[in-house]
Amino acid sequence: MIKDLTEDNLPKNLLEGKTIVISGAGSGIGRQASKTFFDYGANLILLSKDQEKLESLYDEINCDNSNNVLIQPINFENSSEKDYEEIVLAIKEEYSIIDGLLNNAGILGEKKALEQFSYVSWKNVLKVNLDASFLLTKNLIPLIKKSDNGSIIFTSSGVGRKGRAYWGAYSISKFATEAMMQILSEELQNTSSIRVNCINPGAVRTKMRESAYPAEDPNKNPTAEMIMKLYLYLMSDMSLGINGQSLDAQER
Repeated sequence: MIKDLTEDNLPKNLLEGKTIVISGAGSGIGRQASKTFFDYGANLILLSKDQEKLESLYDEINCDNSNNVLIQPINFENSSEKDYEEIVLAIKEEYSIIDGLLNNAGILGEKKALEQFSYVSWKNVLKVNLDASFLLTKNLIPLIKKSDNGSIIFTSSGVGRKGRAYWGAYSISKFATEAMMQILSEELQNTSSIRVNCINPGAVRTKMRESAYPAEDPNKNPTAEMIMKLYLYLMSDMSLGINGQSLDAQER
């Protein structure tokens, strides 16, 4: 079914009436997901550490005010659990139900051997890539449980399935993300209508990818816009019954 997805069989009202939270919405895949979900009818709550990028994204996608778009800056590196609780309280003032959550915020950190890895960088990577997803998901679950068909998506990576030298905390954070998805999907399977899955975007033309592979020609990689079909599928009711899966946005 997923391989057969095209823009022709994804109706433009696919996400109409759904309210979706996206972390890391300021740039890269998160920014494109925000635009795409909006184009398919979703109401959005966009989180990023960069308020200027959030404001420019808001102006770009909400020019006709046809959907509700809320923006909320949060620095995932130095945020506390209370910050997440306050964000959820602010969300509840506008929406009593959340239908989807895309955990997409992430940083690369150092690309060094573990014996040379700084503890400061280690902690920062795990706090952004792992803790932020945990705290956001934990605090939003009560609102997502109110949805008829809730969907939680975690952003994974190929190095979250097979470790690779010099990928350090980033790789480890993605292994942990895969485990969190598997655990959460089982915990929620029989107690809610929430499905939980991971997406491995693969090589995508983003600033993070360029930092990770400076010798690579970025123009050989697809843009974030070109991999959005799987994001739409998992966030929509087309994917009912898909739970506990780690899926690739690009065919191998």
